[in-house]
Amino acid sequence: MTKPETNTSFGALKQINAGVLSVGYAEAGPARGPAVILLHGWPYDIHSFADVTPVLASRGYRVIVPYLRGYGTTRFLSDASPRNGQQAALGVDTIALMDALGIGQAIIGGFDWGARSADVVAALWPDRCKALVSVSGYLIGSQAANKAPLAPRAEYAWWYQYYFATERGRAGYDTYRRDFSKLIWQLASPKWAFDDATFARSAVAFDNPDHVAIVIHNYRWRIALAPGEPQYDDLERLLAGAPAIAVPTISLEGDANGAPHPNPDAYASKFSGKYAHRTISGGVGHNLPQEAPQAFAQAIVDVDSF
Repeated sequence: MTKPETNTSFGALKQINAGVLSVGYAEAGPARGPAVILLHGWPYDIHSFADVTPVLASRGYRVIVPYLRGYGTTRFLSDASPRNGQQAALGVDTIALMDALGIGQAIIGGFDWGARSADVVAALWPDRCKALVSVSGYLIGSQAANKAPLAPRAEYAWWYQYYFATERGRAGYDTYRRDFSKLIWQLASPKWAFDDATFARSAVAFDNPDHVAIVIHNYRWRIALAPGEPQYDDLERLLAGAPAIAVPTISLEGDANGAPHPNPDAYASKFSGKYAHRTISGGVGHNLPQEAPQAFAQAIVDVDSF
């Protein structure tokens, strides 16, 4: 059984205007060190990297861990901005944050939504991504590809996406967001022995006033039940072509990931540059950076020298 992490806090968080957002983020390590950006998923938060961050900072990296739109202290700058969770928007958020922080190029790592955003940046802006660490590999998708039905067992694994497609699902997630998120943690990482305090620390991030809207839009957009914003149409057309990723990459997978995820053999060919895959053993589930922080941190260090 994997055990909970030990680091309890990032210390004081920072805030910066970047694109359409005011982004809350943790930072550690030397200000002039090589940049590493770590992106969390749903329903998780920056504390997925609570034990990865000090390891990388001690190796001389400047580590940036932002709250995604709809999480924690990140806020939209305008009430008029659509609460949009589509993949291109999240990728653009990452570029905007790099611009705001004066970071020309970074190693980017992530899991779940964060891995997809990291993949998007690596595919569309390879000059901004020095190297990539992606849990579950290649996660770029499209509304067209998602029109094809899956086999029944595979569809069953996406039960929450179909729940979110209904107004009952939106209301249910809003009302029971902590219970719902804890259930996802348990299902996605069945061997992770996290305690109540560990979950509660992250669950505060789901109190963000835009959280439910972003989550619901993300999953409805995937299956074409909600539109994206026109400004991202060109990017989505590029992503719909499943572009190869040429930057050096290490993909990771836990040996006990209970969430839907592709087989590594299915996506290996999507990485056209130097590439390696690692399966992390020991009952490691979906939240790999928090469950196996040393393995994730080592992947960042190793891909830097690819």
